[in-house]
Amino acid sequence: MAKQSYCARTVFNPPTYSQGIKVTAGKAALFISGQVSRDAQGRVLHPGDFSAQARQVHRQLKAMVEAGGGVLKDVVKITTYLTDMRYRQDLAPIREECFGKTLPASTLVAVSALAHPDYMIEIEAIAVLE
Repeated sequence: MAKQSYCARTVFNPPTYSQGIKVTAGKAALFISGQVSRDAQGRVLHPGDFSAQARQVHRQLKAMVEAGGGVLKDVVKITTYLTDMRYRQDLAPIREECFGKTLPASTLVAVSALAHPDYMIEIEAIAVLE
């Protein structure tokens, strides 16, 4: 797959995410539902610990991409939901741990609540496989 980050000259190009990702070839697309911090039995993991929840969610995204036949570099778009925008500064280095310096296109949204009161973060993703 040919995947390239891009940004229009008239649009701010931030260092923490890609404004756009251009995909010019691919075999399949994965649309991954919002992942939250829970184990395989559905129990909430790490209540009250944002960083631990964020790492768990990224591990689950990786597992979902790999289960679909891809790797993390195939992720072209993520949407992240936070219950408190103050977590944003803690999220950036964790996201970089997962994706490296080449980050997918990204949207970050603050919400009043997620599906369970202990969830602090949820991330959904789109991947295009080579």
